[in-house]
Amino acid sequence: MDTSVADQDGDASDSSSARLGFDIVDIVPDGDLILDVTFETSKETLRAAKKATRPRPGQQVNQPVLKPRVRLGFRVQLAVLKQDSRYFSNLLSDTRFAEAKSIEAALERLSLQGVKPGEAEPKDLPLVKIHEDDEASQSAGQETIFQDLLRILHGKEPATKPVTMHYLATLAILSDRFDCTDPVTKWHNFNLRYKWPLTQTRLPREDGGPAITKAAEETLRQKILVAWLLKIPPRMQTATRELVVYGSRKWSAFLDEAETGTAAWWDLPDGLEGELQHRRDCVLNTIASVQRHFLQKYTSRDRQCTRGYDSSASCDSYQLGEMVKFLASRGLLFLADFSPSRSVDAAQDAFATVDISHIIAVLKECPSYQIDKNHTNCGLRTRVLPIFDYIKAMLHTQAVALNSINWAKDREMSSWLAAAEAAPDEQPKVFRFTRSIATDQRLRYEGAMAADRFARSLFTADEWNWTPED
Repeated sequence: MDTSVADQDGDASDSSSARLGFDIVDIVPDGDLILDVTFETSKETLRAAKKATRPRPGQQVNQPVLKPRVRLGFRVQLAVLKQDSRYFSNLLSDTRFAEAKSIEAALERLSLQGVKPGEAEPKDLPLVKIHEDDEASQSAGQETIFQDLLRILHGKEPATKPVTMHYLATLAILSDRFDCTDPVTKWHNFNLRYKWPLTQTRLPREDGGPAITKAAEETLRQKILVAWLLKIPPRMQTATRELVVYGSRKWSAFLDEAETGTAAWWDLPDGLEGELQHRRDCVLNTIASVQRHFLQKYTSRDRQCTRGYDSSASCDSYQLGEMVKFLASRGLLFLADFSPSRSVDAAQDAFATVDISHIIAVLKECPSYQIDKNHTNCGLRTRVLPIFDYIKAMLHTQAVALNSINWAKDREMSSWLAAAEAAPDEQPKVFRFTRSIATDQRLRYEGAMAADRFARSLFTADEWNWTPED
């Protein structure tokens, strides 16, 4: 993306540039229309782009020249734009628009002069003005990506090399803006040789739990946006599940606006942002309900010790203390007294970008405590391991990810958030971890029959009973 427009296929004509006042790029040499496009780039975007391309000490790199305002003309085929872009089809065909009237008049003038549009000088061709800013893409050098979009519409390969996820996201945004995503999707699926990057997490120094970095999250969000706009269901399914599992700094209760930008991928369109945040909240609530359930059990009057006639209240007290100590030491339980300064609202939201699989793994490390050698299987470990195995299996079903086909066709049925908002006054949905569910090995395998239905009922429940019936 560091190749200037003038250096790419379709060089600008000096004579035409002098007459029109801006450079002309020949997408097709015999085009019958000039798109006069002005690209505006904000100071913040330019500053970020220059910082990203700044060479390291001792590195010799020719930095691209980035300008806040670039004006270029693109020679294109009118028929191609009308065929592949509903935006241009409406703008350039409907004579209620001034652009369509000017095109009609210019082509009629050339016809009276006996000049074929494909052989005419650029200054004599119909001209359509377009203004493009960087609000949605936060990308500098959009003129090169816009040229690539026009090349794709005209059946040519884009000139930009190498392709990056940021480039694909900007290209998808532009194709959506001009309503021509179908040709770009076809090019992506059949012509592009690009391996989408894997999502990486890192170990922060504070709690040792894997967390997604800002750069990794931005790339992940770009993958979701590209998959949605270009209609690539498999990519959409994978990327949305990853965002639910890894989380987002944008979903933190203590969001710092400087942590996120204003690009389109930081606020996913068509209800995706709220839906994915809600799904992560549902999964976290489900996992947290396990420790809540057993804390309530061990603080109740019901005896939890499993030693039959010799069951002991001291064993329950011991197990409760060890349980609280373990959860608190791992940062999974926070103790706050009744004073205003110790309000739970003051606790740092440390799990907004922590891998959910890591939380489950930590909970499964709960030791098998015994008050003495006679009290076996009285503690938390033997009771929660089957539960977390089940939750982990349900987390790997397709229900957690967002199916773009269902989301486009029947959003009300596929949305967890819509279902939660539709009937807030109904009886709470209770999920019961029965012995039949606990021992059903079929639900441990990805793609098992009815697993998606079980997963949705698990994660969208209002209450959970994690003690199988006797």
